[in-house]
Amino acid sequence: MEPQIPNSTIFVLLLALLLTFVTSLANRLLTNREQLASWKKQISEWQEEFNKARKSGDKKLLEKATRKQKQVMQIQSKMFMQQFKVTLIFIVPFFLFWMWLNGLYVDAEGMQVAVAFFPGFGGIPVFYWYLLCSFAFGTVFSHLLGVGMGAPE
Repeated sequence: MEPQIPNSTIFVLLLALLLTFVTSLANRLLTNREQLASWKKQISEWQEEFNKARKSGDKKLLEKATRKQKQVMQIQSKMFMQQFKVTLIFIVPFFLFWMWLNGLYVDAEGMQVAVAFFPGFGGIPVFYWYLLCSFAFGTVFSHLLGVGMGAPE
């Protein structure tokens, strides 16, 4: 006899699918991908220049690269804020969502109950099951929507 998949397993999986898609789509719509690619290229070029100057020992070249460092740090700060926009928008709703979701899957003593089961591992609490599903869907949506660290430029 095969074990039944609990409704909670499917429910949390679908929630992770939906929320990961919404955040990935928001990331795609709210982030200027072309600007990020341009900044990334500028930073990469500076890093090459800086490393070359450091390895060569050429003080003038190193001084020139060091003068650009402040500008590069400003670009990195802009990149961070550009990528952090979505997090700022979703952080409070996610916090409220987690309070609600964790409250759904506790027993009478307030302990987390398993929402998914894996042979050899047993029951998996909602936090770990959601995290696993979210990472899996996040990877797929990052590639499909062209967002995230490994997304095509």
